[in-house]
Amino acid sequence: MRIVFAGSPDIAVPSLEKIASNFNIVGVLTNPDKVTGRGQKIKLNPIKSKAMELNLNILQPHSLDSEVRKNIISLRPDILVVFAYGKIFGPRFLSMFAMGGINVHPSLLPKYRGSSPILSAIINGDNETGISIQRINLEMDTGALLNQQFIKLSGNETTESLSTFISTEGAELLIQTLREIESGHVNEKTQDTDFVSYCTKIIKDDGIINWKESAVVIDRKIRAYTPWPKAYTQFKHKNLMLLECGLFHGETDKSGSPGEVLGFDKNNGILIQTGDGVLVVKLLQLQSKKANNWKSFINGTHEFIGCVLGGE
Repeated sequence: MRIVFAGSPDIAVPSLEKIASNFNIVGVLTNPDKVTGRGQKIKLNPIKSKAMELNLNILQPHSLDSEVRKNIISLRPDILVVFAYGKIFGPRFLSMFAMGGINVHPSLLPKYRGSSPILSAIINGDNETGISIQRINLEMDTGALLNQQFIKLSGNETTESLSTFISTEGAELLIQTLREIESGHVNEKTQDTDFVSYCTKIIKDDGIINWKESAVVIDRKIRAYTPWPKAYTQFKHKNLMLLECGLFHGETDKSGSPGEVLGFDKNNGILIQTGDGVLVVKLLQLQSKKANNWKSFINGTHEFIGCVLGGE
């Protein structure tokens, strides 16, 4: 098979590597380079960096216009393989691939159609999630299912750790699916529309902690928003990011209002009252400062014990 691979972020890199070692990749479609920082340096996305390392043909269009389609047709591709590319494919684009297109989606479709399925599974406290390999349709995430893998969740995952796991497992499932397609033995199954749910794009303000929520919900959000946008609150008019937390199951000397720093437990960390239960904070970072373990933070931050986080 002659494959065009489309993707951009870290989660797609193992899939690109695995396909390159098992099949013929004739083109890699990825997002354009970004210019960042004061020095306006060009930043390559992870897929471009890996494609360069593998000496693959790279295409970085701003839009999938007629010129791009012309270039891809010249590659004589059989199939389009997508993992986190971020653009919608129109009918003229998809028609260039005799064997159609397939997409890796990190959820058990039809659950969590959309752009943030890994994060959504953590926030909602799901006991399991998974990986779906689906046909690409004109409507996002609606295509027939070719393969699925279930993943049990422990309740300690972050978006970062779960993404890393899914990136590796997804690559293996993708190779299995491509071999089944090549041999003509793939088993396609229509998605059950009775179980459809959606997730939305995350913005930075989603990371703001609402201390009136329960410790369980806040802990989930802290794990879900790692590594971005990170869960954060306000302390002395500065953003305070909570990087590692948990639920406190011990006894406290007092209860406080939501967001109040009650004190600390020497074996666990800083104790903060929530709308229901106490959150224990182990790693945190004040705006413009380095991340600190809770002991170092307490020692270097006056008036933290007893303050109420949040505010303006």
